[in-house]
Amino acid sequence: MSVCRATNGWRRPTSPAYRGGVRDQLPPGLPPDPFAGDPADPSAALDAIEPGQPLDPQERLAVEEDLADLAVYEALLGHRGIRGLVVCCEDCQQDHYHDWDMLRANLLQLLVDGTVRPHEPAYDPVPDAYVTWDYCRGYADASMNDALHGDGFES
Repeated sequence: MSVCRATNGWRRPTSPAYRGGVRDQLPPGLPPDPFAGDPADPSAALDAIEPGQPLDPQERLAVEEDLADLAVYEALLGHRGIRGLVVCCEDCQQDHYHDWDMLRANLLQLLVDGTVRPHEPAYDPVPDAYVTWDYCRGYADASMNDALHGDGFES
């Protein structure tokens, strides 16, 4: 089983009819921890290796800015069929595909405890449905410019 700690998800509430009893201390958007409370939790060894550290004020501000940017990017691109972001993992040098909700949950968890929970990679992602942070920034800048100044073409 492959897991990655790449940073970068809050799931909208499920239907009001659901009254499940799942309780998880982590931000919404990630599945509940199947090993919560299990003394034989295999991921417990990761805590000893990489304990979460509180973010310093600059790191906290950067994560908060990423959360704000993420909301804008999802609003601009989500209805166009873009499912989230693709990030090249520094550890394995492979692309990792993150849906908007997973990114939001990871960033929120980073704010809460200074670490990101390991997760499974996306199952059979469609690469064309994911874009980079740089693409999102450029798209948002162009959208803002267009909103403020029109399309730039004289009639």
